[in-house]
This record gives sequence, structure tokens and C-alpha cells, in this order.
Amino acid sequence: MTSVPLALDVSDTVGGISVLFWLPIVALAVALALKLPSLVRMWRDPMLRAVGTLLLFACAVFVFASPSVIGWTNRVTGVPNVAAPLVYSLLTALCASWLLLIVAWRNGLSERSAATRRAVRRVVLVYASVVAALWMLFLFADVPVERRRDLDTYYATTPFMREQILLYLCAHTVACSVTAWLIWNWVRTDGLDAWLRWGLRLLGIGYASNLLFGAAKLTAVTARLTGHDLDGLSTDLAPTAASVSATLVAVGFILPHAGQYLQERQRLRLGHRALRPLYLLLREKCGGGVRFTPWSTAEMRLLRRETFVRDSLLQLSRYLDERLRERSYAAALRLGHPPDRARSLAAAVMVLEAVAARKRSPETGSGDTPSASETAYLLQEVRAVSRALGDRPGLAAVHARATRSGRKNVAA
Repeated sequence: MTSVPLALDVSDTVGGISVLFWLPIVALAVALALKLPSLVRMWRDPMLRAVGTLLLFACAVFVFASPSVIGWTNRVTGVPNVAAPLVYSLLTALCASWLLLIVAWRNGLSERSAATRRAVRRVVLVYASVVAALWMLFLFADVPVERRRDLDTYYATTPFMREQILLYLCAHTVACSVTAWLIWNWVRTDGLDAWLRWGLRLLGIGYASNLLFGAAKLTAVTARLTGHDLDGLSTDLAPTAASVSATLVAVGFILPHAGQYLQERQRLRLGHRALRPLYLLLREKCGGGVRFTPWSTAEMRLLRRETFVRDSLLQLSRYLDERLRERSYAAALRLGHPPDRARSLAAAVMVLEAVAARKRSPETGSGDTPSASETAYLLQEVRAVSRALGDRPGLAAVHARATRSGRKNVAA
């Protein structure tokens, strides 16, 4: 996902941290914040733990790889360039978290899975060994000159430091390649939610673009080893690729949450709006209504409106005319409406007449009461009936034809 080179221009900074660092830090922090409630509730879930660990290490990598923080780390410890193995270790731990995420997905979410436990042990063992080797190599390396931006190329030919740089780059490239490949396989899986699929695509692009970081760094280091100078790849191209990659991955984690949240808000809003015609009719003719506090949630608003509508319809039940509904249904079919639409229009006509009948004769019913199935339909499909009430021309046409049909029956 995210890789950083210990080499960025500090000219454009916010609070001493380069923009190429704080932008992914903010994106990753937002992604972690969105995941936090799920992590707290379901910490035993290996997939969620892997995601949380990944985002935490990613934030740590960018924070500690910032040139200003690199200088602070070296100054506080009193050891020149000690920030290098620290950042390389964090990046290696991040690589391990990528693989653990894939292990949790491929081998199932059950922590009791033997395959999952074996794969987790292997990943942890290999990458823990890499971290130990990084520190061991640093102890033997002679790196007295502090380098905040170009350490990888400056010490590319230094014994032990050279091996340390190549080791972390190889570990990173392998993990990134495997993760990108498996995520693209995941994207092609059937049955994925649309938002999740787009999130995975961004994750795949992010991990794939992260390979550019490794390629740029390895090319620059190899050039130094062969006596050439391609340091710009390491100090300019690689940091940009890392920042873009991290931002894409963060957005990939955020998108499913944000998309599903917005989709749910839209569903609630449309449901609330769909009930408005029926709600206003019943509130005006039957009295009552729903009061909301400013902090009422969208779910609560929709639930209370639906409850009010259903309760009001139950109060109207003895005024509902089954014969009128049947004539209205037949009239709607003759007017060319499909069966579902005809049924909702017929129910809407019946409700309108029930409201009028109650106003005319509060103590008596109107016609034949509907069957249990029709009453259940009316209560369950309140949104369809409400939408039909909003179609005034269609409703008027059905009502007029049903009324004429009723007069003919009476005359006959």
C-alpha cells in the first residue's frame, strides 16, 4: 500500500511535514476512524484486525518517514540515521499486514482455521526475521552522515547498509506484488457489493502503483552500485508514487463505508419522501401527526412516519370499501396500468373514499370491509399507495371510471 523513501522535499510543508506525507496521513487516519467502531465491536475477527493493523502501520510509516520527524528521531536518540531501520521496520511490518489481510480473506474468517494459523505464523516469522536482520545490518553499518532525503542512494554502496536497503526493498516488492495480484483476483469474484467492488479496485490500483515506488528505488540503488546516478528516481518519483498509492488505498478502504452510508441515507430519504402524500392526507383528515426533535435520526423519522400511517389506516379500516377497490382495480387495468400499479391506485382510491366517508359519517362504516389479504397489502405497501396518491391525474382517471362503473351496477 504505502511506501516511503526517507527522501522528500520539505519546501512545501504543513506543520513541518511535507504535503506528500500529510495528505496520505489524513486519508489513512480517516479510514482508520471509520473502521474503529467495527474493530472495537468485533476485535476477534481476523479480517478486521488485519485491516486495523494495516492502517495503523501505514499511518506510522508516513509519520516517522517525514524528514522533520526523521531529524527529530536522530536527534533524540543521538544516533545518526537510526530513523532508517525504524522506518524500514515499520514498512516491513506494514508489508506483513498486507499479507495477513489476504490470508484472512483467502483462508476464511474463522480464527480456528488451521490453514489460517499456519499462514499467519509463516508471514509473521518471515517478516519478523526481516525486521531483526534490518537492525542487525544497521548495527554493523558505518553511516555517520545524517541523510534525511537521499539515504538509500547515498549509502547504496556502503557495506551492510547496502544489504539493509536491498532487503527492505525486496520484502516490500514481494508483499506488494502478491497483495495486488490477489486483490485483483478478488475483484473478479461474483456477488460482491458494488461499493466493495469499487473499493477493491482502488486498493488494487493503489498496490499496483506502489510497485512503481519499488521499481524507482531499486533502479536508483542499482544505478549507484554500477557507478551511475539516477538519484532523482529515489528522491522525486518514488515519494510521489508512495503518496499516491497510500491515498488510493485509504480511499479504497473508505469508499465502501462512505458509499454504503450514503446509499442508506438515500434509501431513508426516498422512503420518507414516498410516504409524504399519504402521511399529509391522514394527518389532515384524521388528525395527529408526528413530532420530531432536531436530533432525531433519519431511521427514527422514517419509522415514526410509517407507524403513524399504519395506525391511521387501521383506524380507517371500517370505512374501507372493498367493492370500490375492486372496481378501481379493474378500471386501472382497463386504462393500461400494469397489475402492481393498478393495485396501488385502487388502494389509493379506496383510502381517499374512506377518508371522505369518515368525515361524512364518523359513526358508520362504508361498504364492505376489505379482506384480510387486502388489508395486509394496504399496511405493508404504504409507500406504493402513497406514491399512487401523488399521481393525481392517474388517480382521478381511475376514480372517475370506477365511479361510473359503480353507477352502472346500481342502475342495473
